[in-house]
Amino acid sequence: MDHDAVLILEDGTKFRGRSFGHPSEAVGETVFTTGMVGYPESMTDPSYAGQILTFTYPLIGSYGVPDRVIDEFGTVRGFESDAVHVSGIVVHALQRTHHHHSAVKSLDLWMKEQGIPGIEIMDTRTLTKKIREKGTMMGKISFSEDASPPLDLGGKNPVKQVSIEESKVYLSHHSPRVVLIDCGVKESILRSILSRGIDLVRVPYHYPFDKILAFGPSGIVVSNGPGNPRICTESIQAVREAMETEIPILGICLGHQILALAAGAETYKLKFGHRGQNHPCIDTSTGKCYITSQNHGFAVDASSVAETDFAISFMNANDKTTEGIVHTRKPVVGVQFHPEASPGPLDTGFLFDIFAKEVNAYEP
Repeated sequence: MDHDAVLILEDGTKFRGRSFGHPSEAVGETVFTTGMVGYPESMTDPSYAGQILTFTYPLIGSYGVPDRVIDEFGTVRGFESDAVHVSGIVVHALQRTHHHHSAVKSLDLWMKEQGIPGIEIMDTRTLTKKIREKGTMMGKISFSEDASPPLDLGGKNPVKQVSIEESKVYLSHHSPRVVLIDCGVKESILRSILSRGIDLVRVPYHYPFDKILAFGPSGIVVSNGPGNPRICTESIQAVREAMETEIPILGICLGHQILALAAGAETYKLKFGHRGQNHPCIDTSTGKCYITSQNHGFAVDASSVAETDFAISFMNANDKTTEGIVHTRKPVVGVQFHPEASPGPLDTGFLFDIFAKEVNAYEP
């Protein structure tokens, strides 16, 4: 049975509503996404670790939750990891009945099983506007009106919580081989690489470069993930050493930021981040605009890129933030958006094709 609940922000603001999902409290950075669909993918995206996710689309849960299916590559279909990573969710109206041919359970039941709480509030618009104006802030889903506002604990490394603990091999039954530095990788990124006839070795975020090199990679991918990229010091060092070689490198989202830091550029925290499926990005070399899926709270400082061996390759059409960088001499690329989408448009999936071509052309 649902109960009265309250979302309390760190500045003391309260949003009263009704609980659903698991009957527990949750604390996390309160953020919002503008995506209309894709709640199973978003909630299982490791990049959302430690966050309370607000859905701005008013009706959430209408198509239920699909079954967990393992494909021919050993990746999970319909989800982006083996677990829910959000601390909790906020919706305007939970749909308690669902209709979809692939659904096996309701969102409410799935959240109960996963131990994740949610809260329905009347005005997600007001909450979203507050985040846009004041910036992201810590929040708490509680059953007590007298609960104290949450504190920003800071200093933690959420990447450590979501990265793989030991290396894992995925076979496409082809060659060559790519090593992926797992900072919280989405299953669809793994699948995007494997489906292009490339074998994959997934390693922990803190793997040193000499051990990466021992796999004999023809390419390196630095994955997405949660939190401040500056905390990923081991990943930054490994990428810095990798860039001294001619091995093709692709950085995605957090991986793009790690790539920039390894090159000597700077990053900064955005006021409220980019989370959604309709962010327009301009290719600076062609002027073409692509609609992208995004989920990040930090960005690369454009002015600092000029001091490196990189050039800006993509720019956000809305706020002019850096969305991509490319090395001026080597096959090294970083993109802030998600070319694998899931959820979202597949406009930029061609970037995996370009990377695959570079991997196949690499000669040690």
